[in-house]
Amino acid sequence: MAIIPPYLIPMTPVAFEQEIKRSRFITQLVHTPGIASAKAFIQHVKDKHSGARHHCWGFVAGAPSDPMQLGFSDDGEPNGTAGKPILAQLQGSKIGEITAVVTRYSGGIKLGTGGLVRAYGGGVKHALALLTTKERVAKQTIAIDYEYALQGFIDSLIREFSLIVESSEFAVNVSLIVTVDAKDAAELIQKTELVVDGQLSIKRIIHV
Repeated sequence: MAIIPPYLIPMTPVAFEQEIKRSRFITQLVHTPGIASAKAFIQHVKDKHSGARHHCWGFVAGAPSDPMQLGFSDDGEPNGTAGKPILAQLQGSKIGEITAVVTRYSGGIKLGTGGLVRAYGGGVKHALALLTTKERVAKQTIAIDYEYALQGFIDSLIREFSLIVESSEFAVNVSLIVTVDAKDAAELIQKTELVVDGQLSIKRIIHV
């Protein structure tokens, strides 16, 4: 994982319900870090409200700027009347790692194309107004290679900078892949400059 710009994510789930021309619309928003998490939540809602006619959804499963983490579905409603309005509201909020599912229990009265767009998009808009968020802290991935004699020094760095060890390899030297708050990466690297050359190497990892 390379440097990830900070963005807002949901803190707690939100539900908003409204009735429009006898149709009951239930909008749910949750934190879903990743596409698999988003799809699992969508399935959970479908299972919970199995008697509903439609479960329309949209998700921004990663950073708001990442087009590879987006998805939406009209789930049987006329094309473009549900999924796209839901996703448009999510993208407009600039919130990441979020999924919206709008469940519709039909009341038998047709809403028309415009009415459906307003119902689905409006439900998400109202739910977003109730949502509390927090900032997702930007992270930097660091590779550290060091001699075994420096383990105590490395342990102190792990504690001081709250490093998360993603992987480790023990061979002639120890090789770690760690993540650190991006704002602390420069200071972490600077502290390792005190170590004698050849005993430790450290570098940022940036994937392209």
